[in-house]
Parts: sequence; C-alpha cells; structure tokens
Amino acid sequence: MKHLISPLDLSVTELEDILELADNIINAPKNYSDICHGKKLATLFYEPSTRTRLSFEAAMLNLGGNVLGFSSADSSSAAKGESVADTIRVISSYADICAMRHPKEGAPLVASTYSSIPVINAGDGGHNHPTQTLTDLFTISKLKGRLNNLTVGFCGDLKFGRTVHSLINALVRYENIHFVLISPDELKIPAYLREEVLDTSENSYEEVRNLEAVLPSLDLLYMTRVQKERFFNEEDYIRLKDSFILDSKKMTLAKEDMLVLHPLPRVNEIATEVDNDKRAVYFKQAEFGVYVRMALIMKLLEVA
Repeated sequence: MKHLISPLDLSVTELEDILELADNIINAPKNYSDICHGKKLATLFYEPSTRTRLSFEAAMLNLGGNVLGFSSADSSSAAKGESVADTIRVISSYADICAMRHPKEGAPLVASTYSSIPVINAGDGGHNHPTQTLTDLFTISKLKGRLNNLTVGFCGDLKFGRTVHSLINALVRYENIHFVLISPDELKIPAYLREEVLDTSENSYEEVRNLEAVLPSLDLLYMTRVQKERFFNEEDYIRLKDSFILDSKKMTLAKEDMLVLHPLPRVNEIATEVDNDKRAVYFKQAEFGVYVRMALIMKLLEVA
C-alpha cells in the first residue's frame, strides 16, 4: 500500500503518470465517472481549508465515490484529546482512502504508520503540501509545455509556505531550473531547504529582496500570502504582510508569456486588477487541482 506524504514519495515516472492521467480525465471525463463506485474518501481536516478539502471531495464524487469526514479539529474527537493514531485506526475501518490536513508537521506521516488505508497529506504545518505540488506541476506542464529549462520566481512567505517548500523539492529533479527566491530577510527559505535541497542540486538559485528587479527574467512567478497563522508575533505580521504586492504596473515588466501562479487563498499580495491579465492562471490552477486529485486517488486505490 502506498501513501503520499511528501512529493518525493513519487518517482519522476510516477509523477508523470499522474499528470498524464489528469490530462486524460480533462479530455474524457465520462470515462472515469464511475471508476470509484462503492469507494469512500475520508477527509480529516484539523485546520480550515476551502480549495483543498472541497477539491478532494469533488474529485471523489466525480469518480462516482462517496465522502465522509470533518472540517475542523473542534468537530472531531481531537477536541476530546484523541490522538491521530487512534483516529486513523478507526477511520481505516470506515473508508478506503483518506486525505489529512494537520497544523503539526509530521502528523500525516504518523497517521500513515497506523493506517490500513492509503493516507494523503493534504498539508502539514509549514512542511509539505504534495497535492498542491502535483497541481502546480500539472499547471506548469499544461500551460508551459515543459517542466525543465525554466526560471521560477517564488515571492512572499518562503519561510513558512509549505507550498513553496514542496514545489522546490519537486522542481529540483528537473534540468536547468533557476530559482529566484524573493522575500524579506525575515521570511527567507529555511536553512535546511537551502542546504539540503538547493545547495546539493545541479540547478542554480539566488535570493533577492526586490520583485521588480527580477520580473523581466522570470518564466513563472509563484506568489504566496504572508500567513498570519504562522507568526508568533502580530507586530511582525503587520509589518511584513504588505511587503510584496503584484499589480498591473509591475506586470508590465514581465515577459508576455510569464505565468503567475498562487496556491490561494489570496489576501492582497496580488491586486484584483491582475486577474484580467491572461498570464494570471491561479484560478485555472485551482480548477486543475480537482483533476490531479482524481488521478491520485485512482492511482492510490489501484483502479487505474
């Protein structure tokens, strides 16, 4: 039985198989509309989510399966002190596969060691978000036609942003990727990611503070919000939250075919005026997430 806790749990070949299947689903959705009939997905969400939880549920329903679960720790027995290990033991007898989001790094990994069904990490603290990474890779591949020979900018909260950490881990496996890491000093990528991933990769990277200076060189710009819930000090959050805002004026500096991605939710780091720019693909990215999760569910349940 296979789980998905980190993007690195998938080989490049397995990853590309999932992306190919997602593309097939887009082209012929009726072929997959009943493939998970009789199967159940449990969504165990210990912290709030809109897109990830609903896209998992939509994915399973699109496949003809059913969904059960909870959307916050307060509405589960975690509020009574039940451990993740005990919860997953019980859920394993109710469902065929589960997606778990948890504020503590490593919780889905713990769950996978006690589970008798496949566990999908739907985000654990500031650590990993592998299904968002699959969605990001699919968006890039679908709209750029490749996952190599790219200059990729990551902007905003690079310290706590699990989507950034996951995507960097995945992209370093492709050739000729240049990473441009754009953030204030307080929100730079963690040292472990720099030393264990980027420094050991054959790809190159640079860390900068100025978005405008690097925009003309980027093939992709991955924007992130400064997350209030990841700060211990509210004063630091207020001081840094508006550090980097992408607007139409800045977009005039970018290439005509640069893509703007964002895992959402957006606060104010991308002005709404940018939504009308053809290069802004973050809502298409969210749409693609359903197809990618459909493909992943099928692979983990071994029905495709």
